[in-house]
Amino acid sequence: MSTRKLPVSWIAIGTALAVMLGATGAWIALRAPTADGVAAAAVPGGPFALVDGTGRTVTDKTYRGRWELVFFGYSFCPDLCPMTLGVVADALDRLGPLAAKVQPIFVTLDPKRDTPAVVTDYVASFDKRIVGLSGSPEAIAAAAAQFRVQYEAVKTGDAADDYVIDHTGFIYLMNPDGRFVRVLAGNISGGEMADKLRPLIAPAS
Repeated sequence: MSTRKLPVSWIAIGTALAVMLGATGAWIALRAPTADGVAAAAVPGGPFALVDGTGRTVTDKTYRGRWELVFFGYSFCPDLCPMTLGVVADALDRLGPLAAKVQPIFVTLDPKRDTPAVVTDYVASFDKRIVGLSGSPEAIAAAAAQFRVQYEAVKTGDAADDYVIDHTGFIYLMNPDGRFVRVLAGNISGGEMADKLRPLIAPAS
């Protein structure tokens, strides 16, 4: 029987190291745009249709009007995903009332194990304000492609559920109009993330 304590593959370690090496701005490998709008054709984000824990269809337009923190991962992730979700939860707490302007969205890359109910329960264990989304493998692949997310299942044993998923480990910050702003790394502290978000969601008058 599979448990959440799964071994980390070397590719997963590489992904985590990429984050830890300070990839808090645009990621060259994805050609994500810089503040100057470089590589605009590769801007992450776009139309998607997934399912939340209530069975409701959620699209890229559902949370317009709020700043979105979009992160792709899976509930059996041994380290990167829980670390990142913990940082997001801490940042929300530190933002206080301003957190109402932010909508964190966690999209599973493992729809086989992460049903809408499972992924919703998973993110709720960190903070009930985080939305967990799942869907068919095809819908997940389409959403991941829109955000330039790369992922791959890697076998760790002989059983059907013995696998980990190596994946891009960035948080995508989208503005209230649904436009990409920047990527954030999940290895920073909740305080640092809140400090990066605060001037955007509550600019000085």
